[in-house]
Amino acid sequence: MNIMLFLISTLFGHFVGGSIYDFKIKALNSEEVIDFSSFRGKKILLVNVASRCGYTKQYEALQQLYEQYQTQLVIVGFPCNQFLFQESGSESEIALFCKKNYGVTFPMTTKIKVKGASKHPIYKWLTSRELNGENNYKISWNFNKFLIDEEGKLLAHFASSVKPYDDKILQHLD
Repeated sequence: MNIMLFLISTLFGHFVGGSIYDFKIKALNSEEVIDFSSFRGKKILLVNVASRCGYTKQYEALQQLYEQYQTQLVIVGFPCNQFLFQESGSESEIALFCKKNYGVTFPMTTKIKVKGASKHPIYKWLTSRELNGENNYKISWNFNKFLIDEEGKLLAHFASSVKPYDDKILQHLD
C-alpha cells in the first residue's frame, strides 16, 4: 500500500503522507486539546517559543499579527526548553508570563521537544521532507517559524531572526 501511495504521489505531484490537519496536541496549562483540523481554511504560523530568549520580545509582534490577521491566520506557540533551558518554567508560569507581559491570546501548546529523538510528531512532520512533502528543516533556536497555507500545505520556514512583520512573512498574508 505504501508503495502505491508513493507512486501516486510521484506520478501526480501530490504528497500523500499525512497532513497538518491530522495533529492534535494538549493546550498549555489546560486539559483542552488543540485540533489542527479546526484551522482548515486559514493559514497557520507555528512557532517554537521560550520566555528567556533574546527573541522573546517577538511575542508582542506575534500577538499583533494574530489580532490583525485573525480572520485568515492562526498562530500557535510551542514552548520548548531545548535551547539553553530558556523555557524552564512550569506550564502555569509560561501561561502567566505570556499573558502578563505580552497579552498573548493565540493558542499555545504544552511544552514539547522540537529536535532530537524525542521530537514531537508535529515537528517531525514540519522538519522532514519525507513527511511534509516540501523540504527538510533544522530547528536551530527558539522562534523558528513555519507557515502553512489554507489547505494544509507547508509554505515556508523562517529562521528565528525573521520577525513576525518581516516582508518574507507578510507577502504570504497580504
